[in-house]
Amino acid sequence: MRINLGRLGGQLGVLLCLAGFLAIFLGWNGAASYNFLPAQFPFLISGGIVGLAIVVVGAAMIIVQNQRTDRARLEEAIDRLVAAVEHQGSGGRTAGGFGFTGYVVAGESSYHRVDCHLPEARDEAELAPIEDVVSRGLSACRVCNPPRIGSQLTKP
Repeated sequence: MRINLGRLGGQLGVLLCLAGFLAIFLGWNGAASYNFLPAQFPFLISGGIVGLAIVVVGAAMIIVQNQRTDRARLEEAIDRLVAAVEHQGSGGRTAGGFGFTGYVVAGESSYHRVDCHLPEARDEAELAPIEDVVSRGLSACRVCNPPRIGSQLTKP
């Protein structure tokens, strides 16, 4: 059984931060019990500086763990994107030779290509198959001129 210590980085970082704050508190508490300034220095050095160093190491571990998690999510999303692009290039539904995959952005009264820059297309951002959009009675955008069902859209 292999123990993956990389997953414990964030939890160990939180634990180190708490231990560092405890060391800072104990150093402050020890220094506060003396009125003579030179007697406070050992507590400030041992509790304050060491506690601060432990907090910095714990915070660094939390940051590194968050970066690892974010990188793993980004790599997973890139892998899904690569798979989708490869699937699209392998021959999904096409129309007019432009690589149209059968999905459009549905607006309130019309549907648009995904790359259409009209504000209506940006506000709704509902990605739907073209068959469903046409069956709902939406008309094609006059600016981006998306494919219409029937003569232009062919299924392989």
